[in-house]
Amino acid sequence: MRGSAIPKKPFLAGRQEFGALYGVKPTQVTQWLARGVLNYDHAVILSGSPYWLLSFVRGFGQTTPRPKELDQAVLKQVVAAQEPGVWVQTVEEIPPLLGLQEATQLFGVASQQSMAAMVRQGRFTAPADYQLSGSPLWLLDTLIEAAPQMQAKSRTVPWVINAQVQAALRQKRYTGPGSVIVPRGLAAKAV
Repeated sequence: MRGSAIPKKPFLAGRQEFGALYGVKPTQVTQWLARGVLNYDHAVILSGSPYWLLSFVRGFGQTTPRPKELDQAVLKQVVAAQEPGVWVQTVEEIPPLLGLQEATQLFGVASQQSMAAMVRQGRFTAPADYQLSGSPLWLLDTLIEAAPQMQAKSRTVPWVINAQVQAALRQKRYTGPGSVIVPRGLAAKAV
């Protein structure tokens, strides 16, 4: 875990990082998905958003009908922001990760909005392992290790871990809030 060894934290990219790596806006990444040029096979879904393996993203431009050039300077920035990290080739190698929705369920907080407010206010003191596409993400082990200290310091929130949610996350069978991408806008109306 964190104190005893370097965590196996894979390099990832959300929509913003993906777009920046190819010099396009994040909406272009969404268009690639809609057109079938890109899919979620090399992504993990956290809090309803995809985070792709950076190893996949850096080779993506060469797999498209019109090859796209990867911005090496942006790649260095993305990697530096996530150090220490490891390059992984499959989604199965990604350890259990959580976004705000999963963390809300893990600690039994009333809502994602409440959790987000606690993070902004510094009342949720577990440092994020990632800041990707504007969202904090944590390794499950980071939150498990931080829970006792958070419990000791909090007067209002118990920060008790839900054992069922923890087990589901650890076994990669979590199907609660945040585990799928929920259609929005026109896509939601079509469903």
